[in-house]
Order: sequence, then structure tokens, then C-alpha cells
Amino acid sequence: MLNYIVRRVLIGILTMLFLITATFFLMRIIPGSPFINDDESVAAQKQYEQLERKYGLDKPLLEQYGIYMNGLIHGDLGESLIRKGKTVVDIIGTTAPVTMRLGLTAFVFSMVVGIGLGIAAALSKRRWVNNFVMLLSTIGVSVPNFLLAVFLMLVFCVGLGLFPTIGLKTPLHYVLPTIAVSLHPIAMISRLTRTSMMEVMRQDYMILARSKGTPKWQVIIKHGLRNALLPVVTYAGPLIASLLTGSFVVETLFSIPGIGSEFVSSVTNRDYTLIMGLTIFMGFLVIVMNLLSDLVAAAVDPRIKLDK
Repeated sequence: MLNYIVRRVLIGILTMLFLITATFFLMRIIPGSPFINDDESVAAQKQYEQLERKYGLDKPLLEQYGIYMNGLIHGDLGESLIRKGKTVVDIIGTTAPVTMRLGLTAFVFSMVVGIGLGIAAALSKRRWVNNFVMLLSTIGVSVPNFLLAVFLMLVFCVGLGLFPTIGLKTPLHYVLPTIAVSLHPIAMISRLTRTSMMEVMRQDYMILARSKGTPKWQVIIKHGLRNALLPVVTYAGPLIASLLTGSFVVETLFSIPGIGSEFVSSVTNRDYTLIMGLTIFMGFLVIVMNLLSDLVAAAVDPRIKLDK
């Protein structure tokens, strides 16, 4: 176990180094600058040159990279080039909790609904239940979340006026963004649960448990569900990492001040330091959650040997 963790940590460090380097140089390839505007006067040009000198953008690219990496090693993510007086750490500290609240809500909703639908489809003898779950899964996999978000806004906000559309101020504000973000995970989880549960129910130990007179639901929960949820646990790691790092378009559509909308804004404004900081934060979170999901899967199923 320890060897596996050390190996994954080293791979994570190399992955982060590649991510940081690629993002840094790709940003500089993109045309434009955070300081250039439509004003082509001499005064504006001088101000632009002063800002470049202030933030070190006039230096050679490799020198800029070395300066940034030196600051990063010392825990300094820099200051936003557009939002004056705001450091990248301050912005992440403000936006991350908003995205995480929405992400955790969507994660719990996806797991509960997805597992419930998967179990119902696997165990129900009524064909329409299985057909309904498979139809919902197909829709969830096929429809992009931003398209679903627009549809929900048009029907339930503009048409019926049941839910608000801006921010996350009250529990009602969470309903539509959570559904928009959760439909695809629900589709994947329900499919995984259904397939795994149907396979588990055919195993010899399940037949033996039922033959001993053990109540049906006890057999399902105690023996079947534990083994059937292994693929779901494996999928849960990347899922929660994805949800906690934000859904860019959904956050933008619902005007949610989270990491997703902040990232879109930073790319539009060429805010180099903020783009770097958000990329590092999201990449680190994905790597950590993937490692944790593997450890949880190994704890659930002793047959998984991580050291191999």
C-alpha cells in the first residue's frame, strides 16, 4: 500500500509539472494581452509598457517561466493582472467554496438517485422500470449539461417562474444547477449499478444466501450491494473531482460566482496568473481525488491489490 501511494504521489508531481509547464507556454501562444485595449494613443501605449514591466511580461519567456516557478515553490501564485489588489489565492478562497457546495450537492444527488435507479432497474420484474431507467440514462449521456441548463431555465424560470436563476443564495437556487450538472453522472451511475447488480445477483454466494432463508432485502444490501457498488466507487473519484472543480458553462449560465465562471472570465481577459492558479488548483484536486477513490475501492474490495 505504501509503495503504491509513494508511486502515485511521484506520478502526480510529474503530472502537475507537465500541466503547469504546458499551460504556461500555451497561454503565451494565445494572441492578445491583458493590458491591450482599443486605445492606440501614445499615453495608452506607455501605460501598457509600464504594466508589462511591472508584471515582468517584457522579459524573455524562459525567464518568466523561471520566475513563476520560483514563486510557486514558495507558495506564491501571484496577483491577478485584471482584478487589481486581488491575489490568486484570495480569488480561489472566495470562489472555491461556492463551487464545492454546488459540487457536493450534485455529487450526493447523483449517487443517491443513480444508485437507486440502478437497483430498481436490476431487481424490478416490471419491464417498464428497466426501460425508463435505460431511457433516462441514454438522455443523460446524450444531452450536454449546458443544453439541459438552458431548457430548465426556459421552462421552470421564465415559463413557470418556480425557481430563481442567479446565484446560490437560497436552497431553491441550488435546484436547477444541481439537476443540470447531475444528469450525466446519474446516467452513468445508474448504468454501472444496474449492470453490476444484475451480475452479482447471479453469483453462487447470492444463490446460497437466499437458499438459507435470509430475507431478500438483507441479501441484497449486505451481500449484493457491497460488491455491486465497486464500479460506482471507482467512478466516484473522477466524478467528485469534476464536480468540485466546477462546471464552466452551467456556472456561467446561472451567474454562479464559482471557479468555473471565474476560469472562463480569466481566459477571456487573458489573466495569465489567475489562469495558472485555477489550473493548478483544479489539477491538484483531480489527482488527489483519483488517489482517494483507488484507496477507497481497495478498502471496499480486499481482492484489489494496489501494490501490483
